[in-house]
Amino acid sequence: MLKDKSTPTITVEKDNTDFEVRSLDTSCVNTSEIPAPWYSNLKYLAAGVLFGIVLVKSEVISWFRIQEMFRLQSFHMYGVIGTAVVVGAISVFLIKKFKVKTIQGEPITFSDKEFRKGQIIGGLIFGIGWSITGACPGPLFAQLGTGVTAIAVTILSALAGTWVYGKYRDKLPL
Repeated sequence: MLKDKSTPTITVEKDNTDFEVRSLDTSCVNTSEIPAPWYSNLKYLAAGVLFGIVLVKSEVISWFRIQEMFRLQSFHMYGVIGTAVVVGAISVFLIKKFKVKTIQGEPITFSDKEFRKGQIIGGLIFGIGWSITGACPGPLFAQLGTGVTAIAVTILSALAGTWVYGKYRDKLPL
Protein backbone atom coordinates (compact mmCIF):
# COMPACT_ATOMS: atom_id res chain seq x y z
CA MET A 1 0.00 0.00 0.00
CA LEU A 2 1.43 3.41 -0.94
CA LYS A 3 0.47 6.65 0.76
CA ASP A 4 2.18 8.63 -1.95
CA LYS A 5 4.69 7.81 -4.65
CA SER A 6 7.74 7.91 -2.35
CA THR A 7 6.67 6.51 1.03
CA PRO A 8 6.01 2.75 1.15
CA THR A 9 4.20 1.47 4.24
CA ILE A 10 3.34 -2.00 5.44
CA THR A 11 -0.13 -2.67 6.78
CA VAL A 12 -1.24 -5.89 8.42
CA GLU A 13 -4.91 -6.72 8.26
CA LYS A 14 -6.68 -9.68 9.79
CA ASP A 15 -7.56 -10.94 6.29
CA ASN A 16 -3.91 -11.41 5.28
CA THR A 17 -2.82 -14.90 4.36
CA ASP A 18 -0.25 -16.80 6.38
CA PHE A 19 2.36 -16.12 3.66
CA GLU A 20 1.71 -12.37 3.80
CA VAL A 21 2.06 -12.28 7.58
CA ARG A 22 5.22 -14.41 7.53
CA SER A 23 6.80 -12.27 4.81
CA LEU A 24 6.64 -9.27 7.15
CA ASP A 25 9.14 -11.06 9.40
CA THR A 26 11.78 -10.76 6.70
CA SER A 27 10.99 -7.27 5.46
CA CYS A 28 13.67 -4.75 6.32
CA VAL A 29 11.85 -1.60 7.32
CA ASN A 30 15.07 0.26 8.09
CA THR A 31 16.62 -0.07 4.63
CA SER A 32 18.02 3.21 3.38
CA GLU A 33 16.14 4.83 0.54
CA ILE A 34 19.17 6.95 -0.38
CA PRO A 35 21.21 5.46 -3.24
CA ALA A 36 24.91 5.03 -2.49
CA PRO A 37 27.91 3.80 -4.49
CA TRP A 38 29.11 0.21 -3.92
CA TYR A 39 32.25 1.32 -2.06
CA SER A 40 30.13 2.94 0.67
CA ASN A 41 29.66 -0.62 1.99
CA LEU A 42 33.39 -0.86 2.80
CA LYS A 43 32.64 0.74 6.18
CA TYR A 44 30.63 -2.38 7.05
CA LEU A 45 33.51 -4.61 6.02
CA ALA A 46 35.86 -2.60 8.26
CA ALA A 47 33.38 -2.78 11.16
CA GLY A 48 33.05 -6.55 10.64
CA VAL A 49 36.82 -7.03 10.68
CA LEU A 50 37.13 -4.96 13.87
CA PHE A 51 34.27 -6.90 15.46
CA GLY A 52 35.97 -10.18 14.50
CA ILE A 53 39.18 -9.02 16.19
CA VAL A 54 37.21 -8.17 19.34
CA LEU A 55 35.57 -11.63 19.27
CA VAL A 56 38.96 -13.33 18.96
CA LYS A 57 40.68 -11.24 21.65
CA SER A 58 37.80 -11.69 24.12
CA GLU A 59 37.90 -15.47 23.51
CA VAL A 60 34.17 -15.69 22.83
CA ILE A 61 34.82 -17.70 19.66
CA SER A 62 36.77 -20.30 21.63
CA TRP A 63 35.16 -23.74 21.54
CA PHE A 64 36.59 -24.32 25.03
CA ARG A 65 34.92 -21.15 26.40
CA ILE A 66 31.58 -22.12 24.86
CA GLN A 67 31.77 -25.61 26.35
CA GLU A 68 32.62 -24.08 29.75
CA MET A 69 29.48 -21.97 29.47
CA PHE A 70 27.19 -24.88 28.64
CA ARG A 71 28.73 -26.97 31.44
CA LEU A 72 28.21 -24.05 33.88
CA GLN A 73 31.94 -24.10 34.70
CA SER A 74 32.79 -20.47 34.01
CA PHE A 75 31.16 -17.05 34.18
CA HIS A 76 33.23 -15.65 31.26
CA MET A 77 30.66 -16.11 28.47
CA TYR A 78 27.71 -15.18 30.68
CA GLY A 79 29.54 -11.98 31.57
CA VAL A 80 30.17 -11.13 27.92
CA ILE A 81 26.59 -11.93 26.87
CA GLY A 82 25.14 -10.05 29.85
CA THR A 83 27.30 -7.02 29.09
CA ALA A 84 26.14 -7.11 25.46
CA VAL A 85 22.49 -7.21 26.55
CA VAL A 86 22.96 -4.24 28.91
CA VAL A 87 24.87 -2.21 26.29
CA GLY A 88 22.20 -3.05 23.68
CA ALA A 89 19.35 -2.03 25.99
CA ILE A 90 21.04 1.26 26.88
CA SER A 91 21.79 1.92 23.20
CA VAL A 92 18.16 1.33 22.15
CA PHE A 93 16.96 3.57 24.99
CA LEU A 94 19.31 6.38 23.93
CA ILE A 95 18.45 5.99 20.23
CA LYS A 96 14.75 6.31 21.05
CA LYS A 97 15.18 9.12 23.58
CA PHE A 98 17.38 11.33 21.39
CA LYS A 99 15.79 10.28 18.06
CA VAL A 100 19.19 9.34 16.64
CA LYS A 101 19.37 9.15 12.84
CA THR A 102 21.42 6.92 10.54
CA ILE A 103 24.65 8.04 8.88
CA GLN A 104 22.52 9.02 5.87
CA GLY A 105 20.27 11.15 8.12
CA GLU A 106 17.25 8.85 8.06
CA PRO A 107 15.27 8.10 11.24
CA ILE A 108 15.87 4.82 13.09
CA THR A 109 12.63 3.03 13.89
CA PHE A 110 11.84 0.02 16.06
CA SER A 111 8.79 -2.16 15.56
CA ASP A 112 7.29 -4.74 17.88
CA LYS A 113 7.36 -8.41 16.90
CA GLU A 114 4.60 -10.82 17.70
CA PHE A 115 5.61 -13.80 19.87
CA ARG A 116 5.12 -17.22 18.26
CA LYS A 117 5.62 -20.71 19.65
CA GLY A 118 7.98 -21.53 16.79
CA GLN A 119 10.50 -19.17 18.39
CA ILE A 120 10.81 -21.57 21.34
CA ILE A 121 11.44 -24.54 19.04
CA GLY A 122 13.89 -22.53 16.94
CA GLY A 123 15.71 -21.33 20.05
CA LEU A 124 16.08 -24.90 21.29
CA ILE A 125 17.44 -26.06 17.93
CA PHE A 126 19.81 -23.08 17.89
CA GLY A 127 21.05 -23.82 21.42
CA ILE A 128 21.57 -27.50 20.70
CA GLY A 129 23.53 -26.67 17.56
CA TRP A 130 25.56 -24.08 19.44
CA SER A 131 26.48 -26.52 22.19
CA ILE A 132 27.34 -29.35 19.77
CA THR A 133 29.46 -27.29 17.39
CA GLY A 134 30.85 -24.83 19.91
CA ALA A 135 29.98 -22.05 17.50
CA CYS A 136 27.30 -19.40 17.34
CA PRO A 137 26.54 -18.16 13.78
CA GLY A 138 27.98 -14.71 14.54
CA PRO A 139 31.64 -15.69 14.96
CA LEU A 140 31.76 -18.53 12.41
CA PHE A 141 33.81 -16.51 9.96
CA ALA A 142 36.05 -15.16 12.74
CA GLN A 143 36.79 -18.77 13.69
CA LEU A 144 37.55 -19.57 10.06
CA GLY A 145 39.79 -16.50 9.91
CA THR A 146 41.80 -17.72 12.90
CA GLY A 147 42.63 -20.92 11.04
CA VAL A 148 39.99 -23.25 12.48
CA THR A 149 39.26 -24.82 9.09
CA ALA A 150 37.01 -27.52 10.58
CA ILE A 151 34.45 -24.76 11.17
CA ALA A 152 33.81 -24.84 7.40
CA VAL A 153 31.60 -27.89 8.07
CA THR A 154 29.56 -25.80 10.53
CA ILE A 155 29.31 -22.93 8.02
CA LEU A 156 28.07 -25.31 5.30
CA SER A 157 25.62 -26.86 7.78
CA ALA A 158 24.31 -23.41 8.75
CA LEU A 159 23.82 -22.54 5.08
CA ALA A 160 22.06 -25.86 4.46
CA GLY A 161 19.81 -25.32 7.49
CA THR A 162 18.95 -21.83 6.28
CA TRP A 163 18.07 -23.21 2.85
CA VAL A 164 15.89 -25.97 4.36
CA TYR A 165 14.11 -23.43 6.56
CA GLY A 166 13.48 -21.16 3.56
CA LYS A 167 12.15 -24.06 1.50
CA TYR A 168 9.76 -25.39 4.17
CA ARG A 169 8.97 -22.20 6.06
CA ASP A 170 5.40 -21.94 4.77
CA LYS A 171 4.67 -25.49 5.97
CA LEU A 172 5.94 -24.92 9.52
CA PRO A 173 3.57 -24.07 12.37
CA LEU A 174 3.48 -20.48 13.53
